[in-house]
Amino acid sequence: MRARFAFVAWLLTAAVAGCSDASKETGFAGLAQQVGEVDDSGFLQPRPGDPLVFPDDWGPHPQHRIEWWYLTANLETRDGKPLGLQWTQFRQSLQPRPAESKAPDPEAWPLEAAWMAHGAVSFEGEHGFAEKLARGDVGHAGATADPFRVWLDDWRLEAVPGSDKWRLQVTADGWSYDLQLTGTRDVVAHGVEGFSAKSASGEGSMYFSLVDLQIGGTVTLGDRTLEVSGKGWFDREWSSQFLKAGQQGWDWFALHLEDGHKLMAFRLREDGGAYSSGSWIGADGQLEALDRDDLTLSPIRWHESQRGRVPVAWRLTIPQHKVDLTVAAPPGDYWNTGLYPYWESPVSVAGSHKGVGYMELTGYRE
Repeated sequence: MRARFAFVAWLLTAAVAGCSDASKETGFAGLAQQVGEVDDSGFLQPRPGDPLVFPDDWGPHPQHRIEWWYLTANLETRDGKPLGLQWTQFRQSLQPRPAESKAPDPEAWPLEAAWMAHGAVSFEGEHGFAEKLARGDVGHAGATADPFRVWLDDWRLEAVPGSDKWRLQVTADGWSYDLQLTGTRDVVAHGVEGFSAKSASGEGSMYFSLVDLQIGGTVTLGDRTLEVSGKGWFDREWSSQFLKAGQQGWDWFALHLEDGHKLMAFRLREDGGAYSSGSWIGADGQLEALDRDDLTLSPIRWHESQRGRVPVAWRLTIPQHKVDLTVAAPPGDYWNTGLYPYWESPVSVAGSHKGVGYMELTGYRE
């Protein structure tokens, strides 16, 4: 097992030979644009007008270079203590495969894709993180659309037969969680019908979310097993050129506001400024796409540690909706210290609205 993980770690970095330092700064998604021009690679790049197709889009997209399935959850224990939780699984294609083609024979030890999974738990100022790596198409990791299932070894998110629920199981060194997820709203398609621009010049991704999952289950920390419940946000995204040259990383927020609104906002830091975008989602599920003229994101407090300096408190404004928020991480160090380190923390929301959510920060140097 250790040898396989070491091999895949080498595989992921070798796939971006000559660009590994930049990839580690931008994160795993930075691999999408580090291996030459998309037009010459054989990979497809999402464009405005590309449709979302269900249930197919819950499954993998082997014609695109990078994709992920991503859950954040703001939970509480039975005595009301906040607990944050994250799970993500990434797929990195090393060569494109047409959608109509069959997967390669596992006995041939194919080299078409690599997988990475991240899990984290944040509780009482402590942050636990774990990472798993696997070679694709040999059975250790994968995803299917119908029935829905995403797995890497014994970590798995899958539909519960005969119900509308999903079950998520993750076990790491010193902690684990076993949760049931129930959706209460329809899919939210970000940007323009699911195409989310990531720069003024048009690079982007296909991006949709479930923004109001109800979650319950158990989280085990050492010898303590805690019953938890709360809300989650699930993202599904894929592309072949997620970042353009000159973009150093992103600051991403998913917020649950007490009045029933949901807010996704991000900015991609680039030479000379930043590209911002987002989604304002009403309690009735109606979405309003936000561009950089509609919202502002400004850091107001920084956290320094041996790993780097990151902005952990922000002012976020949407003037047309009279939104003026302070979004802040709790005290603690929330670096996910894997192959591509990044900051991932629960946040509290104060100001014109109150709430909770999650924040991801990539591209800040260690």
